[in-house]
Amino acid sequence: MASLMEFKVPPGEQPRPEDYGFDLDRALSSVVGLHSIIPHDAFTADTLGVERAGNGVLIGDGLVLTVGYLITEAETIWLHLSDGRVMEGHALGADQETGFGLVQALGRPNLPILELGSSRDVDLGDRVVIGAAGGRTQSLAARVAARQEFAGYWEYLIDDAIFTFPAHPHWGGTGLISSRGDLVGIGSLQIERATGGESGGAGEHLNMMIPIDLLKPVLNDLSRFGRVDRPVRPWLGIFTTEIEETLVIVGVADKGPAARAEIRTGDMIVAVAGQKVSTLGELYRGIWALGTAGVEVPLTLHRDGVTFDVRVNSSDRNKFLKGPKVH
Repeated sequence: MASLMEFKVPPGEQPRPEDYGFDLDRALSSVVGLHSIIPHDAFTADTLGVERAGNGVLIGDGLVLTVGYLITEAETIWLHLSDGRVMEGHALGADQETGFGLVQALGRPNLPILELGSSRDVDLGDRVVIGAAGGRTQSLAARVAARQEFAGYWEYLIDDAIFTFPAHPHWGGTGLISSRGDLVGIGSLQIERATGGESGGAGEHLNMMIPIDLLKPVLNDLSRFGRVDRPVRPWLGIFTTEIEETLVIVGVADKGPAARAEIRTGDMIVAVAGQKVSTLGELYRGIWALGTAGVEVPLTLHRDGVTFDVRVNSSDRNKFLKGPKVH
């Protein structure tokens, strides 16, 4: 956590109060640092690590919104407040569909909260601030670079993600603050986008932000019960990427449904329930259309020159995760 707090955005890329029509320093005081400790035997320990550091945003009375992977299976959470205090937090829950996570501070932060805005009103080219713990020197002045579907290799899909440029190097849980000074998204990851040049060099890096409008329908359930009252999507436990219009499995969750069906890294997915798929979006929508968690998922795979069918008994991803520690 100390390394994140010591990091500073280059002065020319830091947000300047005079460029915004709201109290920038007050808004940034709502952003906290977050440090999570995860048990070594946790399901996500190998893939996400046993110590995770990032950011969160105060959106209510001690209620901190962050990205879910920072707090998944956490047994201890420390919040580093903008006034220098450190306070323990309790993981309320993480929503696998949206990617949001909620933490309750075990104390009274007595700091400003950031009001929820409307991500629907965020347009291409809009001036935004990517708020990170530590105030202006750790935060970034940015612009909205794209609005489009995002499909993640870990069985994750949202229809209208917000992409910003330049990218913040410590993006996890950052607050996307609009030109009006309200919260319109939460930082999830960094991606590389081709610049379209002929040199073949590296592209530009963008941050993907989860739109805040996805939070509003689930906030009450997530804060009260730790999960959202909706049908649970079927989960296979595969990590998949697109390579030249071919879906290739690059990893299989240990002891997950796909592993039990003897699906292997390197297998290519040809079809779901007889319907050909060539993009992650098609793959996930095809699986989720079959029913809820527990439904049998027929896949057509290609391995070592042979095309064959396999049936996977899907599951609820949350059943593999450790629940929040009770305080």
